[in-house]
Amino acid sequence: MSISHSFHLATPTPVAQVARALNGLAQGLGLFDSATRPERLLGEGVDTRSGTWVRVFAADPRPWNPLITDLAVVPTVSVAFRPDKTDDLSGQEDDIVRLVSGLLTRLPGDAVLQYHDEVVRLLRRGGERSLDERDDLWTPARPAAVPQPYRRETHAFSEED
Repeated sequence: MSISHSFHLATPTPVAQVARALNGLAQGLGLFDSATRPERLLGEGVDTRSGTWVRVFAADPRPWNPLITDLAVVPTVSVAFRPDKTDDLSGQEDDIVRLVSGLLTRLPGDAVLQYHDEVVRLLRRGGERSLDERDDLWTPARPAAVPQPYRRETHAFSEED
């Protein structure tokens, strides 16, 4: 099973503008080289210098999607992150948190960062932020990268039979 993270935004910001914002953030953090263009994020995706593959795309959620039914978040744009399992996973996780945090400060709307499409790592709804209570996902340094204020709260998806 590959390690994956999904960042979903319910935002009026167009997908191309989200890709530009993410590209600028990643370049500013030294994760993408200066030749990387936002169009690649919208196409085949881009590998960061630390090995995480990143792609931005327009979301097309179905009405039964747990983001909608359980969290009341209807995403319009999504960002896929797939870390390279052969590289420093902890460093890649830190990079994902920094990129998501940067997007949270630049883009309006509700947002959800998921781990393996099962765990809600971060939720921004109605302007309020919460981080999952799992310390293995939120090592001591990672919450410092998230815009303040936030609370620690675990959100779970309902169990469907």
